[in-house]
Amino acid sequence: MTDPADLELAHRLADQADAIARRYFSTATIESRIKSDGSPVTDADREIELTLRSLIRLEHPDDGFIGEEFGAHGHGRRRWIIDAIDGTASFLAGEPEWSTLIAVEEDGRITLGMVSAPALGHRWWASPNSGSWAGPCPSNPAAPTHRLALSQGGSAQDAAVGIWPPPARLNQQERAVAARLARGVSRVRPSLDWTAAVPIAPAPRKPSTGSGTCHGALLVATGQLDAFLLLGAGPWDIAPLIPIVQEAGGTFSDLTGQHRTDTGAALFARPGLHQQLLGIAVAAN
Repeated sequence: MTDPADLELAHRLADQADAIARRYFSTATIESRIKSDGSPVTDADREIELTLRSLIRLEHPDDGFIGEEFGAHGHGRRRWIIDAIDGTASFLAGEPEWSTLIAVEEDGRITLGMVSAPALGHRWWASPNSGSWAGPCPSNPAAPTHRLALSQGGSAQDAAVGIWPPPARLNQQERAVAARLARGVSRVRPSLDWTAAVPIAPAPRKPSTGSGTCHGALLVATGQLDAFLLLGAGPWDIAPLIPIVQEAGGTFSDLTGQHRTDTGAALFARPGLHQQLLGIAVAAN
């Protein structure tokens, strides 16, 4: 079970990130630039990551840290994994479905995950053997706290599955995986030609947009999708969602079936569907 002090610190880190992000979000214009992977980054991303890294260093100087914007710092059996703003495109567009992602990894095992979405007024968190929870954040302190629990999945051919990012941002091998999965299930969000290498106009939106959550894996944890496949991802995109999905009763692996966050791929699924979907996604051509 996770040290309660880690969960308490994660909530404080999320509170700090929420305050910084909301300050930027309330302005008329948020400046951004495009990174080498084609995704946007803002001053808010950088300020949040640097602030959280400093706070963690003060309380746990021996812990390592890795973030999307500034990489890895420090070494040790424990490290904090941070995505300052997941959903930067939504953040820039003035839409509410963006969040800060926080995880703790100990000896290679994710022992805490948290997603805080202040513009939605929600926060989700989990740790092994402690349940998966949705509850309040400072922007919505009256929100009730409730435990997430998933029902058993059925057949893959009847499943509704989210896939991200869009095909033009995937390499040829990743597009093949996405296309196989899309062909083998009932519904895919977003509904696209997953073999297409040319960017689509207008740009497709994440499966979470309009759902009241801000990450595709949360759609699985909250029962709104049967599965979610994330490709070309960093550990900060994956690690915080692992305990939230698993403690709700769902499953996680990369495309080799391992519980790794460093291979760039993550499949989150309702119980009973994971192996079916994994078999479809990695089947030989």
